[in-house]
Amino acid sequence: MGDTYQKYRFSAISIKKDVALRFREFSRLVSDSHTLTLVAVMDFFERNDLSPNDDLGINNNRTNKRINAVIAILKNIEKYQTLPTKTMMDSLFHEMTEMEKEEETFDFGTPKLWDANEELEFYKTGYGNLQEQLTNVQEKMDSLMEKVIYIKSAFGPGYLKLDMDRESFDKLKNELQHVHHDYSTED
Repeated sequence: MGDTYQKYRFSAISIKKDVALRFREFSRLVSDSHTLTLVAVMDFFERNDLSPNDDLGINNNRTNKRINAVIAILKNIEKYQTLPTKTMMDSLFHEMTEMEKEEETFDFGTPKLWDANEELEFYKTGYGNLQEQLTNVQEKMDSLMEKVIYIKSAFGPGYLKLDMDRESFDKLKNELQHVHHDYSTED
């Protein structure tokens, strides 16, 4: 370190004694030398386009209000979003561990191994059933569409009317829901 300073010429600056003492203490915290400390300070002000005379507004009432508002927002998020979500997640994980414990005690038995023909037959049958259900649903939808009538309104746009009694509609609705339920539970 001594060698690098011999290359430079130094200059003395007159500073009040109490300021010089304060700078020496600050310099020990920042750098190895007073020169490097002063360079770091000047670089900081230039890099951030600041002047030592600039008021950054840190100690004013407006900034304190903004900081308090941010704190209030964070507390609100924690109270109404983070904590309830954490509670729900804890509950779900607790239930999952309980379910895993129950699954450990349940014996599913040994699975039956299928050969290629049995597996092919299984999927052929499933495909045939789905085709049959699709045809059935298409027929029901066609009959439903035949019962839809366009009514032209004298006041405003026309509308569609279903020409079917309530009992027939409920029966059709139940049949379609039954087909949907059967399809969704086959998986």
